[in-house]
Amino acid sequence: KCFADNAYLDSGKMCRKPPASLFSYAKLHKDVTSALQNIECRVCGDKASGYHYGVHVCEGCKGFFRRTVQLKLSYKYCSLNCRIHKRSRNKCQFCRFRKCAVVGMSHTGTCFLHYPLLMSCSSKCVVLYIHAIVLPPKHLGGPKSHLEHLYFKGCSTNVVLIFFLQPFIVHNMASLKAAQELLNSIRAPVAPFPTPEPTGEMELSFFRQVQFRQVEGVQQVTEFAKSIPGFVDLDINDQVTMLKYSAIEALIIRMVNFTNKDGILMGCGKIFITREFLKSIRMPFCEMMEPKFEFSTKFNTLDLEDCDLALFIAALILCGDRPGLLNAKAIEALQDEVLQALDLQLKALHPDSPYLFPKLLQKMTDLRPLVADHVRIIHLMKKTELDVCLHPLLKEIMNDLY
Repeated sequence: KCFADNAYLDSGKMCRKPPASLFSYAKLHKDVTSALQNIECRVCGDKASGYHYGVHVCEGCKGFFRRTVQLKLSYKYCSLNCRIHKRSRNKCQFCRFRKCAVVGMSHTGTCFLHYPLLMSCSSKCVVLYIHAIVLPPKHLGGPKSHLEHLYFKGCSTNVVLIFFLQPFIVHNMASLKAAQELLNSIRAPVAPFPTPEPTGEMELSFFRQVQFRQVEGVQQVTEFAKSIPGFVDLDINDQVTMLKYSAIEALIIRMVNFTNKDGILMGCGKIFITREFLKSIRMPFCEMMEPKFEFSTKFNTLDLEDCDLALFIAALILCGDRPGLLNAKAIEALQDEVLQALDLQLKALHPDSPYLFPKLLQKMTDLRPLVADHVRIIHLMKKTELDVCLHPLLKEIMNDLY
């Protein structure tokens, strides 16, 4: 389960690179599939790709569960208790998510509490949904204390309590200030800037704090790139060039999983910033996110899995047409291997979407003007916002980029 399955979400736990002469993305895909062919998805019965969110499930159900929880998706109620199997799993999303809950899938920010004394009473299951809002530190203490006093006595059914921690919603300047308190409480790679008092400085302070998450993301992309077989064998100058040009592209693709048409999740899923609020803040900050929302909304319609995104990001990194490359042919050869693996993966996981591969190739092209526009706005901010101070790593990436 090395490369495609785990690389995107947990780049620090890559499998070791096999010798170049023995490596084949196609062979890796075949070996992984064979090893898992006897394990069924607990939700739909398809072949499980691994142990995800506490249960053996397939890539499709893993991605469906992740998107539902992270993006707070709600589905039309269904009382038919539809049968969920691999051919019908997309027909009733309400029953599919209910099945995910019943089999015990859990997620960061979602706490599934099973009551052992009740598990042997009946094969039936009652699912209780409790929603709570994540608040800044000084407001914490409410939902958890209520949860501790919930008891279920004399029940003849299994009870699965699902506790959704809904993110703190930023929709105006006051909620942005409260969100900054929350971000300051979340562990960051470096100490955050102190929150300024004047309201006029809110955007700048928030921009600085977002930078720390971007820097962490760039570091993760770098570790991911080093895990791509053959990458570290390339000329060191070419490695730097590829990372310089692909870092922001990769961050945008990583952001897709946390974005919907209404806003974006930030701060480890604890803050949801509305799209309308981001459009309302002053220039040039308001220009920065809207093009990315448009891209993400269209990209999300492709309904890709994490392993698809891992291979797609690897292909982005290994583009042989970046300016200043010394050995473009070697890079293109590696990218061809990744693209072949991506094509195989898409055919295996998305048999009903024959044009998915060419659509992804087009997305690679669409990312470049998006990054160029991002860099333009950053340079504009450096000229008009005297207090803007880019992190040295981001400054190095954006220097002479497009």
